[in-house]
Formats: sequence, structure tokens, C-alpha cells
Amino acid sequence: MINLKNVTLRRGTKVLLDKASVTLNPGEKVGLVGRNGAGKSTLFALFNGSLTEDGGDFEMPRQWRMGQVAQNMPETDQAAADFVLEGDTRLAELRQRLVVAEASGDGMEMAHVYTDLADAGDHDAMPRAEALILGLGFRVDELNNPVNSFSGGWRMRLQLARALMCPSDILILDEPTNHLDLDALVWLEAWLQRYAGTMIVISHDREFLDAVTDVTLHIDHAKLTRYGSNYSGFEILRAQQMELQQASFSKQQDKIAHLQKFITRFKAQASKAKQAQSRVKALERMEKVAPLLADAEFTFGFKEPNNLPNPMLAISDASFGYVVDDVPKAILQGVSKSVLAGQRIGILGANGQGKSTLVKTIARTMPLLAGTLTEGKGLNIGYFAQQELDVLHPNDNPLEHMIRLAKELGSNEPSREQDLRNYLGTFNFSGDMVKQSVGSMSGGEKARLVLAMIVWQRPNLLLLDEPTNHLDLATREALSMALNEFEGTVMLVSHDRALLRAVCDEFWMVGRGKVEPFDGDLDDYQKYLLEESKRLREEAKNSARDAVVTATTAPVPAASAIVPHSDQSPPSDAPAPAPAAAVAVKGSSAAVTQTGTTGLNSAEQRKHDAQKRQQLAAQTRPLKRELEQNEQRMANIETEKTRLEALLTTPVSPAEMADAGRRLKAMADEVAALEERWLELTSLLEETETTL
Repeated sequence: MINLKNVTLRRGTKVLLDKASVTLNPGEKVGLVGRNGAGKSTLFALFNGSLTEDGGDFEMPRQWRMGQVAQNMPETDQAAADFVLEGDTRLAELRQRLVVAEASGDGMEMAHVYTDLADAGDHDAMPRAEALILGLGFRVDELNNPVNSFSGGWRMRLQLARALMCPSDILILDEPTNHLDLDALVWLEAWLQRYAGTMIVISHDREFLDAVTDVTLHIDHAKLTRYGSNYSGFEILRAQQMELQQASFSKQQDKIAHLQKFITRFKAQASKAKQAQSRVKALERMEKVAPLLADAEFTFGFKEPNNLPNPMLAISDASFGYVVDDVPKAILQGVSKSVLAGQRIGILGANGQGKSTLVKTIARTMPLLAGTLTEGKGLNIGYFAQQELDVLHPNDNPLEHMIRLAKELGSNEPSREQDLRNYLGTFNFSGDMVKQSVGSMSGGEKARLVLAMIVWQRPNLLLLDEPTNHLDLATREALSMALNEFEGTVMLVSHDRALLRAVCDEFWMVGRGKVEPFDGDLDDYQKYLLEESKRLREEAKNSARDAVVTATTAPVPAASAIVPHSDQSPPSDAPAPAPAAAVAVKGSSAAVTQTGTTGLNSAEQRKHDAQKRQQLAAQTRPLKRELEQNEQRMANIETEKTRLEALLTTPVSPAEMADAGRRLKAMADEVAALEERWLELTSLLEETETTL
């Protein structure tokens, strides 16, 4: 288990944990929550050993293997699947040991390594790595792409897959959902729910925390408090605790006032001095209940729009996409939609399907490729970009951003420097922060500045592309409340399901080159995602099978026992010629088409059917014979494999052990080839029986 006893942690001169104590048990799934800057990442640094405690005792089992997401952006030409596979550090170590043992000819070491490799899951390591990559949203054709060919967000997904690939007893995840769309998020939740070890996760996504955690660890005022529930349960328990604490504090204050009044009144009287002194000692012994320090919650609101055009937008037969080397590349085509005043639209779809392209085009930062997009008179757009620096200047400070914005708008809003300072203060930019360069700010601070700039513009249409990526839970709640009170129209792209549920009352689905209404809620969408994932798996499976059939129908030597393939076969769109036995029937002038035997009498029909059966048997017999031989060989290998594995558990010479290890590896390779051939043969049999 993990034990913290009176632990003190500092960052510089700031005390983040002050004599904090908590115990975490093996197998628990823990959500670490608290305000930005409370010390969550610092506590993670204590867990992973990059920071030591400044006081107290911290204990974690030394033998525990740890999995965590590397924070650096990977820079390598290595294939994505190989990069993730290397996350299995145990497997990588064993493979290196095998290379050394083989080079030195150490038979004993080779035998031990072969056994350890089998225990470490060497036989299915690559399929496991590929499953992780595909689950996080990559396509099959991207598995062997170089890591450097992906954008930053996708490379961080590979880092996450690499961490999940690592065999671990404890998994620590710091905001693992930041770079995920809703599809990948649903998959990750399911994976983490099956994880058998201890997990500690930092996240500002309440639905994600509810799905994957059963314990909540709250950092507040340099203290750690453990709650035996997920995040929703934690909120209820903490509210009850705060209510009790406030009641206890009020009651204690009344008692203190009563004691103090007695002391003040009687401390000068000799007859009462002893009693007054006992009251003083009682006050000194009293363990003070801390007052309820209500958190200074961050709140804001959107100003009432100056006007509300209806419709806001009219999109007709439009194509959305981008231009590369003066060549337009459409992602969405034939889009015809209207956006009305007061609508709350959630935009759903996997990454790369065109959600951001749609929003950017409406926001006028990308050109429309075709069709028309008509804006309502007086349309005023407030745009929150997924990457805040798309609209921010890294070298400028918040005050300079607001001064420039006020000049550009030329609005009637107060725009004196002090007015702008006061306005920024309502978004928690106070004191010297208004002069701090944006490039040095945290993600949450940049997001707050973008929100401040949007509110100042008094928009009537809000385009929000992943606005919560860097916001803490309190700020997300404030944004949700502000959007619900906003009188204009909202178009929202987000993987934060709590925000989508709270704000949106209808959804658009972006995918397969189209924008269509989604008839359902988020629960229906999650079911759709599971069905779509199953459909894609089936498509990939069918494509692989078709590729195998195509490959195996090429000309091969006669000894392979495959039915000979004619190079003179007709094109696929030409009608197949009738079997020779059916072109003309002895004693009958009846014509027979390739699709039936119309005109045959019963005797002739039976003869014809018998000929077809003979033809089918002639063509399928070699396939069935090879299939039977294949299955027999696999059964023999399995018997031999069992014998060799049993041999390795008994005292044998190093040479015998090394030989057994080599034979096991060779048999594993042969089984893989036999299984592939088995699939080819069964596909050919089905195809032949269907054709004839």
C-alpha cells in the first residue's frame, strides 16, 4: 500500500502539503482533485520518485512497477506500433538479454530467457500494442507510419498507448483525456475499468472520474482528505462535511464567547480568579474548529447580445476543407444546414472527420471551398479555438490583448486602461498578471484570457472548439452556468460530456464527409460508437480476408493442391460461361442459361445435378485434404509444445534447455503460418461452394 504520514511538500517557498497523511490500498482507483496550483502534479512527482518529501514519511512498495505517460513530445522516425511496443519495458529487457545470450552462446541463459519471454507475453505483444493504438483512434493504415509524421496531439496519444503497454502495478495518469476525442475517451474508460493494478489519475472531466475511480483524494489548503467514492460521491460527502464543520464552528464560537465573557468579567475578582483561570486553561486546551473558508469560486457571464439575427447562418450545398498547394481538398461535402437564434448545438464525431474544419470555416478563419454560407445581418461571432495560441499573441500580455481588442471593436464599452485592468480582474487576472506574457502562462490561464476576450465582444453566436481542455472543474462549472444563461446561439465541440449534457439540446454528427443531425442523446451516441467500432472491425476483417483470397488465387505450383487458376478467366463484370455439361444436353434441343436448367426433364435434371456435385467434389477435395492435414499438424505441434514446456520445468542440461527454447520458438512461428493458411483454405472453400 501507499502511506503518507505527516508529509510536507514545498515548491520553492510555497508549502503545498503541510503534515498530510493518507493511505491508499492496492488495487484502488484514485482520483486526485483540487484547484489548479493546489499541488496535484507535485504529489505525482513524489509518487514517481522525481521529488522527495520535505518532512514526514512516504512509503510505497519498492517492487511495484510504475506506468506513467512521458510528458515529452516523442521525436523519432520509428514506426508507431514499434514505438508503443517498446513501452513494455520488461519485454524489451528480455529481448535484449536474448540477443546477448545468443551472441555469447550461453545455453542456460537462453533457455531461461525463452521461458521468461513466454511468461511476458512475447507471442502476442505486437497485437496488444496495435489494439491500444487503434483503440485510441488511429487507423489500421497508420500503424507503421513514423511517429514524427503525426501532429503533437496524436503523438501524445502514442505516449499514452506506450504507458498502457507497460506492465505495471501502479499507473499514474495526469490529464490523460486532454488530447482525446469522445470516441477514444469511451475506449480508454473501458480499458481503465479492466486495469487490475492501483491507479491514481488527475482529471478535470467529472464523468471520466466517475467512470474509472472509486476513491477521491482531495488537496485543499495544504491538506489531503480521502473520500471513499467517485467524484460525484465526493461532492456530496464534502458538502455534508462542510455543513457539519460550519455548524461545529458556529457552536464552538458561541462557547468561546461565553467563556471569554466570564473571564473578562471575573478575572479581577479575587473570589472568582481561580474559576476564571480554569476557563483560560479550558480555552487553551480547546482544539479549534477551523471556520468554513468558502472557495472563491470563479464566475462570469456573457453580456446580452445587441441583436439576434434569425437565422444566424444558412449553409447551402457547401464543401468544407482546406487548400494545399492551391489544390482544394474537401473533407465535408454537400452540407445544407441552418443555424437559428437560441439553438444549442453539440457537434459530435471522431478526430479528423472535420469538426474543427467546420467551426473554423464558420469562424471565417478558413475559406469555404464550394457552395454558399450566408450570415444573418448583424452576426457577431465569438470563437474559442482548440489551440488558444491560434488567437493569442505569445509575446503580448493580457492587458495588451484587451487594449488591441477594444481598439479593433471601437465599441462603447469603457476602454481606459484601468477599466480594462478591472475587467481582467473579474477573470482572475489581478496585479502583475496583467503584465505577464501570454507565452509564459499555463493552459488554464490562456483559456481564461480567451474567454475574457470573447465576453468583451458581446457575441450572438459562440463557436467553442474544445474550450475545457485546460480548465479546472470549478472553471468548467462556471462556463457551463454562463453558457446556460447566454441568450445567443452556441455551437460546441467538446469531449467533456458533462458540459455537452448541461448545455446542448441537439447534436450534429460530423463523419464520412457529411454533417447530419444525430437523433439521440449522449448515451445513444456512446452506443453508436460501440456499434461503429464493431462495424469498422468487421470491415477490416473482411478486407484482410479478401486480400488473402486474392493472394491465394494467383498461379501456384500443382503440388500445392490448390485448384488451378485460369489466366483466361472473364472480367468480373462479364457473365460467367455455363458449365460444359449444361451447354447442350443429349437428346434435347432445350437451351440452358447460366442461371438455371429450364427445359430439363427430371432424369436429365438428376444427371445434371450429379455432374455439378462431381464437379464441386473434384474442386473442393484437394482443399479439404490440405485443411485436414493442416489441422493434424497443428494438433501434433500442440502435443510437442506441451511436452517441451513440461521438459523445461525439470532438471536438464543447459544444451537441452537451449534446444527446447529454440524449438518452442520455431513451433510458434510454424503455428502462426499454419493458422494463416487455415484461414486462406476455409475462405477458398466457402468461395468455391458458393460459386458452383
